[in-house]
Amino acid sequence: MRLLACLAFCLAATMSQAHEVRPGYLEMRETGPDRYDVLWKVPALGDYRLGIYVVMPDTCTGEPTEGTFVGAAFIERWQASCRGGLVGKRVAIDGLNATRTDVLVRVERLDGTTQTARLTPAETSFELVAAPSRIEVAKTYFMLGVEHILLGIDHLLFVLGLLFLVSSWRSLAVTVTAFTVAHSITLAAATLGLVHVPQAPVEAAIALSVMFVAAEILRVARGEVGLAARSPWIVAFGFGLLHGFGFAGALSEVGLPEKNIPIALLFFNVGVEAGQLVFIGAVAAVLSLVTVLGRGRKQRSPWHTETLFRTPVAYIVGSVAAFWVVQRVAAF
Repeated sequence: MRLLACLAFCLAATMSQAHEVRPGYLEMRETGPDRYDVLWKVPALGDYRLGIYVVMPDTCTGEPTEGTFVGAAFIERWQASCRGGLVGKRVAIDGLNATRTDVLVRVERLDGTTQTARLTPAETSFELVAAPSRIEVAKTYFMLGVEHILLGIDHLLFVLGLLFLVSSWRSLAVTVTAFTVAHSITLAAATLGLVHVPQAPVEAAIALSVMFVAAEILRVARGEVGLAARSPWIVAFGFGLLHGFGFAGALSEVGLPEKNIPIALLFFNVGVEAGQLVFIGAVAAVLSLVTVLGRGRKQRSPWHTETLFRTPVAYIVGSVAAFWVVQRVAAF
């Protein structure tokens, strides 16, 4: 038990930011011919900012003179004047190749159209185009969705908990579908402005949902059968509505391209599902191997394993989630 406590503490410390860890964000808003308002948000911790910087084309003048720390970010604003405009020019992020973070980019033109891009340590610059194609929009938002779910440790732990509550492949399919439908509803409603929910309480409630599934796993390990064990899809749907608001919070940072809102929203959601399926497949593969090595045969489903395996997972997941609850409530 002491080993479990130590492991839970280490996980909590390393993943304490979980859903709050954000990539860099660059916004360029065209305000007139060859003129842009620039917003640059850099991940920060205390008084330390990540050493990444915007590099505008040589035809541009204007640079930030000061910045401020706001929450977990360092923010700079300035006006840039770019002779001949920015179409066909490249904007780069210096120092990005030496980090593990990404940078989300949003460019707003005078005509209301937008261009979005995702820069990585392997691709540190992008070219501004006259009008992005639908394929480019779909690709960008798909990758944003995949990245968000795979970096959203709280979401993944909730899905992991659900896997230990299902008892068959059919139950898994129904549960995952219920979670997908639910978070798709609230993601669309919140992103389109139909529903407004404060993000801080949502993040705390998401952590509570992880604690709930961990407690249900322990009940099943003791031989008790509650609602979550009998009908995990109900739990998945109910809390899926909550997790959808969390996804919307991340998407709102980038925004949606005015001319391609349906495509961007659809492919962000598809990206979330793709990342979720990758995670489920990886967990299923690992647990299948553990089951085969431990018993020499497969059970009804790879995650319906013996109590000795489920109990440590439940304690670890529940401890990390409890840490998040306290941390997020304290941040209100």
